[in-house]
Amino acid sequence: MSKATEKRIFLTRHAEAEHNVTEDWTIRDAPLTARGREQAAALNEATKDTVQATADLLVTSGLKRTLQTTILAFPALRKRLEAEGKPVLVLPQLQEVNDLPCDTGSDREVLEADPEFAGLDLSPLTPDWNSKEGFYAATETAIRARARWVRQWLRARPERRIVVVSHGDCLRYITKGENTHEAWANVEMREFTFAKEEGEDGEGEAWLVPVKRVVQEGEDEPTSSEQVSGA
Repeated sequence: MSKATEKRIFLTRHAEAEHNVTEDWTIRDAPLTARGREQAAALNEATKDTVQATADLLVTSGLKRTLQTTILAFPALRKRLEAEGKPVLVLPQLQEVNDLPCDTGSDREVLEADPEFAGLDLSPLTPDWNSKEGFYAATETAIRARARWVRQWLRARPERRIVVVSHGDCLRYITKGENTHEAWANVEMREFTFAKEEGEDGEGEAWLVPVKRVVQEGEDEPTSSEQVSGA
């Protein structure tokens, strides 16, 4: 198992989705735009001979736009890992943090009926995953707890190089512990590692430290929290 401080975590924001351009956050589980699909395809071209050739695990949020980005941006990685018996992992904990319709995922049955998501194991999407209550609530306490859970989960994984596809606000909480409204572009990938080994981390926060920006194919389209707050 790799040391945490030697791991490489490639955090990636999804491609452009409908709510990013229309500023209509009432769109339920907003999917990618045609331009977003092009951005995801460009990310594939930018990473197929680098990150996709070396990553050991591919993890994604269960919302439509992240599932679509994962499928379109990382086909070579997905194919290779599935051949090794390591399918894409869909984590409900990576969902966007707000409780607006655009940030609320679809029921598992709806996603399973969509041919675009054929072959993905959606079983982690339990009936409460899109409830926005309890562990999945849009409260500051719950959001920070989920972000901490994700960091701890990534640190505990045996894989050394992990690609994660999530959302702008969620990624801010994962990397900063709060919503800093720091710019994070669509299909932007940043490389991180862990600040401390688990045994040295008395608070158990599993903080990440940046290594470098790997690629950016889209613009800094606003997240729903920025749209609502005007930040």
